[in-house]
Amino acid sequence: MRNPFGHSHDKARIDVTTVKADGYGPMPIVRINAFRMGLLGGLGVLLALVIGSIVTQLSTVLVYVGLALFLALGLDPLVSLIEKKLPRPAAIAIVVLGALLAVAGILFAIIPILVQQTANLINEIPGYVDDILASDWYGNLENMFGDGFQDAVNSALSFIQDPSNLLSIGGGIVAVGAGVASGITAVTIVTILTLYFLGSLRSMKRALYRFVPAYRREAFADVTDQVTGAVGRYVMGQVSLALVNGILSFIFLSIIQGPLPALLALLAFIGSLIPLVGTLSASIVITALCFFNSPTTALVAGIYYLIYMQIEAYVLSPRIMNRAVSVPGAVVVIAAVAGGALGGVLGALVAIPIAASAIIIIQKVVFPSQDAKTSPPPVAAS
Repeated sequence: MRNPFGHSHDKARIDVTTVKADGYGPMPIVRINAFRMGLLGGLGVLLALVIGSIVTQLSTVLVYVGLALFLALGLDPLVSLIEKKLPRPAAIAIVVLGALLAVAGILFAIIPILVQQTANLINEIPGYVDDILASDWYGNLENMFGDGFQDAVNSALSFIQDPSNLLSIGGGIVAVGAGVASGITAVTIVTILTLYFLGSLRSMKRALYRFVPAYRREAFADVTDQVTGAVGRYVMGQVSLALVNGILSFIFLSIIQGPLPALLALLAFIGSLIPLVGTLSASIVITALCFFNSPTTALVAGIYYLIYMQIEAYVLSPRIMNRAVSVPGAVVVIAAVAGGALGGVLGALVAIPIAASAIIIIQKVVFPSQDAKTSPPPVAAS
């Protein structure tokens, strides 16, 4: 038997004939082609796998683009401020030149001190070892754990002093050199992208607005400006907090004569770029490295960073970040861990602003839209 459309019934096609549905008219005919649905489903899965593979391969590039975009958003408030008196290209040139001079000044100030202090540290390591072996607390540990502790210490010292082990150390040096080269490449790429995004930020926004219907374009542009402005203030605020931590760390470590104060201050600055997690991690590493001087130095450093983290959390951060969005601690931890797993250090740095922008969108778009719904939608009459 053939249906009105001339197709014979088979297992791959199901026809639902026209019937009356409660007197309101005929129901539509529904056909399901199993082969076609399976083919489209398989192609969809294959396309999803290809897209996932492409995103995985381009993860580093996407991190660079994201970092450059957020740096451009962070520098844009300064550019807009200077733009009130100068043309935008001149304002961009001044801001970028000032940022590059600041970075170059920090490097030229730190590198000579770092080289000198590293050489001093290498020369003083035997003295540090002798001081540790002659200290009272080391004697207490030796008495507490017995001969096993002394054997472990002797094995470690023998490994360090054995020239045949320099090959393994050399492999580590090669890896560090490759990491430094990769870091220089990343900095160059991010700098170029940041310059491009700064110069074309407004044209990029205008192009983005064209994807929105004209009757919603004005509201969308207003929300976008609020989001980008808040993200820019967030980035600048986080950099300000990092500068405060880095400068205070350098002054404090110089006073207590900690090892490599310039390097440890730089570590504190980089760590503070990642809120909550980075400051805590950098403080633990710096405190541990202070054991090279003495346990007393490490104890003083630990107390200082414990106090500083409280001041940063309850005094500095609220004052500096009062105009930017507040990111909950749980979101910071999750975003930092996820970003670090996906893109390493750069991924962790970019993850926090991404989380901040998501929170801004929720606060500026989703919540007002839900708050405007004061009554249920009308039900169509049957």
